[in-house]
Amino acid sequence: MADPNEELTQSGAQSARASSPENDSADRDRLNTNSIEKLLDQATESLEQATGAKRSADSAAKPFTLGDLKPNSDQQQRQPIDLLGEVEMDLRIELGRTLMRLDEVLQLRSGSVVALDKLAGDPVDIFVNGRLIARGEVLVMNDNFCIRVTELVGV
Repeated sequence: MADPNEELTQSGAQSARASSPENDSADRDRLNTNSIEKLLDQATESLEQATGAKRSADSAAKPFTLGDLKPNSDQQQRQPIDLLGEVEMDLRIELGRTLMRLDEVLQLRSGSVVALDKLAGDPVDIFVNGRLIARGEVLVMNDNFCIRVTELVGV
């Protein structure tokens, strides 16, 4: 019994010898979906002959149907926020930025004032794990600095 892959290689080699560069571009233009399906059917038949297995009606391609995609109210049980209690994140609040030379940084002492690129009252950026997620404003509450989130940044 001849190997079906060998037959395909031989027929491919014969067609390659018979074609010229001018014919190749014309052949590619003529290749369409029907030709591809015909080639796939031929390959499937060759495979069936080589393995002795027949394709059953159950193995034919069938369209996939999606079920009801509406959420069930039963499945939407809220989980307690305590589940996130052990998750570590890097939270950073950026008040502003500045560009300084190294000698200027070395001259900083306790009480030094550094000018930033944002004005007082401008929103500050809130980063989680290095990603900007929100903007907010700085508040003082009970002698502590706080941030009130004013805008969530879309992802």
